[in-house]
Amino acid sequence: MCNYNKQSQETKEFIHLFMTKAAQNVGGVNFLLSLLEAMKQKKPNPFLAKECFIESTHLKIKWNKVVFKDKFDVLESIVYTHKTDESESLNILEHENTKQRKKILNMVRTLTPLEFVVTTKDEDENGFKFKVFDIIEENKVTLNPVFVAFFFCSVEFTKKSLKYKEA
Repeated sequence: MCNYNKQSQETKEFIHLFMTKAAQNVGGVNFLLSLLEAMKQKKPNPFLAKECFIESTHLKIKWNKVVFKDKFDVLESIVYTHKTDESESLNILEHENTKQRKKILNMVRTLTPLEFVVTTKDEDENGFKFKVFDIIEENKVTLNPVFVAFFFCSVEFTKKSLKYKEA
């Protein structure tokens, strides 16, 4: 999940395209990378920020709902379990333990309405949005690779995605 070199060709292209357009919308690659670095400095994970926003020198990311530690812990365990996974679309509902599956379903219901908005500090109309989940179906839920890149992967992951060239 967080090893860019092990991503599928399709995922690499999607992340590259999204991050490139995102950087263009907010003033450039350096602005985007400085926001990611500010997020990585926030302890514990910036996703738990009670203010629902994080700022860097030029940009800010905000979201519409406070996330509590219990839901974050479920999400974090999924991400770290599959951090080096190479599968194209990881279905987070594929869990043999029914108790854990129920926790995952509750976390999905809680986090589905979350939307992240990245804008310049003066909040002009430039910016971009993304959500936590990419696919939400009855028996399949996949994490949005952009969300994972922002909140769980290193800044190097995003740098590699921005430098990606099609083979």
